[in-house]
Amino acid sequence: MGKNIEKNKLNIGTLIGEYGAYIALVLLVIVISCVSPEFRTGSNFLNLLRQASFNGLIAFGMTCVILSDGIDLSVGSTFALSAIICAELMIHGIPAAAAILIALLAGTVLGMVSGVLVTKGRLQPFIATLITMTAYRGLALIITDGKPVSRLAASVKSESGAFLFKVLGKGSFVFGPNDMISIPIPAIILILFLLVFYFVLHHTTFGRRIYATGSNEKCAKLVGVNTIKIRIAVYSISGFMSAIAGLIMISRVDSAQPTLGEGYELDAIAAVALGGTSMSGGRGKIVGTIAGVLIIAVLNNGLNILGVSTYYQEVIKAVVILVAVLSDRKR
Repeated sequence: MGKNIEKNKLNIGTLIGEYGAYIALVLLVIVISCVSPEFRTGSNFLNLLRQASFNGLIAFGMTCVILSDGIDLSVGSTFALSAIICAELMIHGIPAAAAILIALLAGTVLGMVSGVLVTKGRLQPFIATLITMTAYRGLALIITDGKPVSRLAASVKSESGAFLFKVLGKGSFVFGPNDMISIPIPAIILILFLLVFYFVLHHTTFGRRIYATGSNEKCAKLVGVNTIKIRIAVYSISGFMSAIAGLIMISRVDSAQPTLGEGYELDAIAAVALGGTSMSGGRGKIVGTIAGVLIIAVLNNGLNILGVSTYYQEVIKAVVILVAVLSDRKR
């Protein structure tokens, strides 16, 4: 009898551990839908998908960093600085495609710098990325003199370049009878990267090495894993993903501000933690992260619709992170 009770408890605990994020997401959607009919509208769901894409792309990179037993506080600043670099290049006559590629390269290098500080500089990830977070935000302010860079689409001379820039953040893939179904391009980009990250993390040697580095770095070294290269790589990936999110954002709003991305590191960390990735590294799944991303998006969207003050929203996010971290410790 006692063994059966223990077995049932174990099964329930395993169920919550494996599918807790999905259960929480479904319950959250049901509750907010009941409270606010506006939440259930098609236009709101499309808006929710667009909102989720920014945090989702950043959170994918953050997942790799946290799986390797790190943390990246610089993602919001990298988001902003990469966007500013792209915007400044475009208004100075650089073709949109070239500006986008340079900004993506810049984001990757910015992430790499954090990785080098952690590995070669032997700084704690929190301290290293706090330094780069502050530095990158300062550079964004210096480059723009604290002012927004506006009318980006109008600065693109070629029609193909203007189309590429606009579709990145504002475009939709329309299909079905009478074009009834519309999926935002940012959401499609998010889904594509979800598939890429799933394959890399679960079906490649590189992915297994990320898990090994986060699980037990000493053992990973003993079996031949170059943990320094792995750590630098995951921070570079994080920077690259932040840059992509930044470019989608400026495409959507047609301007770049040095304050873009403030607080995005909190949302990304919250999404990863909610998705079941261990904050001490070595355990977690990218599909869990997307569930965490959707929880954050639904929470933000629902609270805005219900008219909850942004001040209270920040407190609620903090509580959500606390619950996720405490749940992780009990596993």
